Amino acid sequence: MTASVVALVLVAAFLHAGWNTLLRGGTDRLWSMSVMNLAVGGLGLVGLLAFGLPNPSSWPYAVASGFIHIAYNALLLVTYRSGDLGQTYPIARGSSPAMVALGAALVAREHPDVLGAAGIALVSCGILALAFAKGGVARSQLIAALGTGATIAAYTLVDGIGVRVSGDWLSYTAAMFCFHLAFPIWLAFVRGSRVLDASPVESAKALGGGVISLVAYAVVIWAMRLGAMGAVSALRETSVVFAALLGRAFLAERLTAGRIAACLVIALGAALIGHT
Repeated sequence: MTASVVALVLVAAFLHAGWNTLLRGGTDRLWSMSVMNLAVGGLGLVGLLAFGLPNPSSWPYAVASGFIHIAYNALLLVTYRSGDLGQTYPIARGSSPAMVALGAALVAREHPDVLGAAGIALVSCGILALAFAKGGVARSQLIAALGTGATIAAYTLVDGIGVRVSGDWLSYTAAMFCFHLAFPIWLAFVRGSRVLDASPVESAKALGGGVISLVAYAVVIWAMRLGAMGAVSALRETSVVFAALLGRAFLAERLTAGRIAACLVIALGAALIGHT
């Protein structure tokens, strides 16, 4: 990958960590996630009007990705509720690059070179080290986190293939984002008029988080047109390093020597990927 692609994916990783920090700091995560999806889906509709539909051959991928994202959001909430985010979230993010690399090798015949494979492995191992730095993880927490990681890998692979046959990455991205409207529609159906009781401040933060998440993942989709899916996925998951720093700065989370060492391993892996 070129230096510009690597740099933009790392910026996307920082943005991804930012919206997750917003969600973690919220008092009603279900509402915050729904508002974020409303922002993403609404902007997706605007983008679809502006850029038009992608090639018909990419429609099944956009639809599949939309439904996988719905499953991801649901599992992410379960992961948030099942245990310490400092453990469960890194497991979800750290398990996905290896799954993406394996899936890309099987379905897209993408085979990383030695440096690329080593970089992906270091990123995944470093992220998982962040998770287990605090000790063992309960089985229920581990299952929820790995399930979330599997959905991350699934939508990454689907979008990586879909954008390459779409003819226009902007139209594909917009079409896929439209499906994010399903989550707030579901919440409105479940909560009814109670959705109006939400805090305006929390809603504003969630709307901002939605815009940030849209930009972050749009950059990732763009990058997967140009680089290997496994490498892009691993670079994206360096977001956990930024999340650890943001958590320390804004959520008063501890940053121990072990966590710092794990972050350095992740950084080394990202550097190896950047040189492939």
